[in-house]
Amino acid sequence: MPRLPLVSTVDKLEGAAWLDPAAGTVSRIVKRVLPQGTVTDALHGVPLGHPVHPLMVTVPLGAWVSAAVLDVLPGNERAAKTLVALGVLSAMPTALTGVTDFSQLDTQQQRTGVVHEASTAVATVLYAASWLARNRGNHGSGKLLGFAGLAVAGIGGFLGGHLSYRQGAGVNRNEDLPEEVPSGWHSLGPVEGFPDGRPRPAQLGGVPLMVLRREGTDGEDGTGTISVLADTCSHLGGPLHEGHLQETRGQLCVVCPWHGSVFSVESGEVVHGPATAPQPVFRTRVREGRLEVSLTGAED
Repeated sequence: MPRLPLVSTVDKLEGAAWLDPAAGTVSRIVKRVLPQGTVTDALHGVPLGHPVHPLMVTVPLGAWVSAAVLDVLPGNERAAKTLVALGVLSAMPTALTGVTDFSQLDTQQQRTGVVHEASTAVATVLYAASWLARNRGNHGSGKLLGFAGLAVAGIGGFLGGHLSYRQGAGVNRNEDLPEEVPSGWHSLGPVEGFPDGRPRPAQLGGVPLMVLRREGTDGEDGTGTISVLADTCSHLGGPLHEGHLQETRGQLCVVCPWHGSVFSVESGEVVHGPATAPQPVFRTRVREGRLEVSLTGAED
């Protein structure tokens, strides 16, 4: 089936380097203004386990679509005006969650994202003007502005879908890991090949892992505590073994070198975003001096 011409146009945005200055400016402002930690974690959707922005989009878009339906039916001016106002007011926190996610995307994603943001901003302005016109009793102009706003919001929604489903913004990079890792225990090599105190890379078939061995007499054969996580950051695929360790909320964590997501090395849980999905954790054991791992939750 042939693609719509709009799809090819949107594909070209990914290579539009002329958008980089605008995207970079927005990203820097967001990082400078928003408090890092609890606030940005909530805006990313860390407590939900997935991005919160797509959920919030349903409020303004739903309000505006409903207003458009009422606008083509007689006698619904007051209800339509109320829905337009709801859409405008809810668009503001929705946009805040969107730019928070945007600030932690890669370059090509940000090129699409900045046009998506511009589209939704224009749509919001048109709807604000629509509400003002309606409030002054000029419902004809208010309806026209509303229909224009809905058209622009539709373009913004299309770009948001492209950003998520074509470019992978906000998706879990490790979702298919249980299908890639065979059940049972697998050797990663001699335990002495993983020096103490620093994250080290390893491979299990084609799956990259991060191995952290800590000094001590704990564990089997006095080899210390060994933690193994999927090495691919669930946010945008950064290599965790290149990150650094830090204590956060009383637990040892690894920080992704690309966008700063913080994961517990013991549980894989997200301690700080922008990641929202936890890292897969592997059980470990030492047999005859060799480190063996098994994906947590997989059958032996």
